[in-house]
Amino acid sequence: QVQLAESGGGLVQAGDSLRLSCAASGRTVSNYTMAWFRQAPGREREFVATISNTGERTYYEGSVKGRFTISRDNSINTMFLQMTSLKPEDTAVYYCALRASLWATISRFINDYNYWGQGTQVTVSS
Repeated sequence: QVQLAESGGGLVQAGDSLRLSCAASGRTVSNYTMAWFRQAPGREREFVATISNTGERTYYEGSVKGRFTISRDNSINTMFLQMTSLKPEDTAVYYCALRASLWATISRFINDYNYWGQGTQVTVSS
């Protein structure tokens, strides 16, 4: 089993930055693709960014590309999401996820991910 715990959310103003963290426990995650998703009130959970097990490959949803950066530090079993130039439409609960297939490729599809954290709230005021 893998446990994922997000942190770093909060209330910020438009244009500000935040850095989210996702700490994994129960398994070394260095062999697994991970990702960030988000869910705004009244909307379905949507893909934000994904990163390969080594961190060499990343992929972003169009509206965050150039503003958000996904990264990971396998030595501490942690993934990050650096968010800059935040907009009110970025307001959502942000979830980290892990794809349990060994060395699986990066994916934007929610059904490819097997383990999820509880989420951290990000609120961006205008």
